[in-house]
Amino acid sequence: MNIIDRFIAYTKINTTTNREKGAAGIMPSSDGQMVLAQKVAEELRTLGMEKVQVNERAIVTALLPSNVDYSLPTVAFFGHLDTSAEHSGDTHAQILPYSGGDLCLNKEKNIFLRQSEFPELANYIGDDLIVTDGTSLLGADDKAAIASIVNAVQYLIEHPEIKHGPVKVGFVPDEEQGLRGAKAFDVQAFGADFAYTLDCCGIGELVYENWNAGDAEIIFNGQSAHPMSAKGKLKNSLLMAHKFIAMLPGGEAPEYTEGREGYYWVKQMQGNSARTVLKMDVRDFTEQGYRQRMEFLGKLAENCAELWGEGSVVCNLADRYANVYNSLQGENRFPIDIALAAYQSCGIEPKVIPMRGGYDGAALSQKGLPCPNLFTGAHNFHSIYEYLPVKSLQAASKVVIEVIKQTHNRFAQGSAQ
Repeated sequence: MNIIDRFIAYTKINTTTNREKGAAGIMPSSDGQMVLAQKVAEELRTLGMEKVQVNERAIVTALLPSNVDYSLPTVAFFGHLDTSAEHSGDTHAQILPYSGGDLCLNKEKNIFLRQSEFPELANYIGDDLIVTDGTSLLGADDKAAIASIVNAVQYLIEHPEIKHGPVKVGFVPDEEQGLRGAKAFDVQAFGADFAYTLDCCGIGELVYENWNAGDAEIIFNGQSAHPMSAKGKLKNSLLMAHKFIAMLPGGEAPEYTEGREGYYWVKQMQGNSARTVLKMDVRDFTEQGYRQRMEFLGKLAENCAELWGEGSVVCNLADRYANVYNSLQGENRFPIDIALAAYQSCGIEPKVIPMRGGYDGAALSQKGLPCPNLFTGAHNFHSIYEYLPVKSLQAASKVVIEVIKQTHNRFAQGSAQ
């Protein structure tokens, strides 16, 4: 099976993450993720990989043994099974040639991928694009990664003349809900020395820096009263929450920031006059900046509680994941160098970017498995306008193969006898 057919076959399985089940601790949060896990595992067995396993959480692992008689480190590659909950409908993928201008995704519904909105389309004139009919996500986030990795394994098995050390793969569920699959992954039992996720955007992009991320839940406890006798008695928790939000630093929200600028994201508010719960995301690229933001929220809550009365404001702060950059310094930088060499060997210009989000490699790195992030080639994740240039998908798989070659070349010297 070629990589295009493989990817499109994966998109036909609906693996939308289920936030309600995820919040209840169920993993995988949707049945389709287990279906895809079993399908991919069977493909890996058919190809000839060893120790192929799927556990009850839909975590897939497998080994391609070394084909040399000297010791080399084990490199691993990861992708995630789930797709984002922004759209939950089945995917109807199609391959369309792109010659410039606007691309019609759905004539009946008048849905177009417009170059004025997505000017990077100009980079793919003359290429074929894998898109949807405009009614769902494509799911290249992250099924393009799975297709690229499986395709690379197939190529290595079909070309035994390529020398390589041990290669492992891991596919995990529910990345779209706070990296839950990666957080549940047993790094020690897996036994890799370093790894790469494929969970990024356009061709050439390389990530080894992401957010330090935290969650904030602020509970406002008011006092209800009938409006006819509310004077001096009613403490409206909704208004307390609004006043709290108004005291956040101006301009430090997602819609006003870019690059390495951190933010507070007011994400959800539910309640009534008696009790309101405010949920926020806190993000910063530096450890110091992140800690300052979390401390600011805690102090603001304390000050408001002093103003509005004891127990009126309760602030719960929790860390979600750390910047992967913290785990890729010093002697752990070599996975970055290998990736850069692989890009160069493939004739791809590296575009090193800070990811304004999280990815499974952040959680895996915190567990002791250094893990930069490679591109899949797709654009417009979490959108009905998601698209995947065919040449970019093919390039992603070639980079995986080249990383394996570069790993051999880097460590074989001095190992071979």
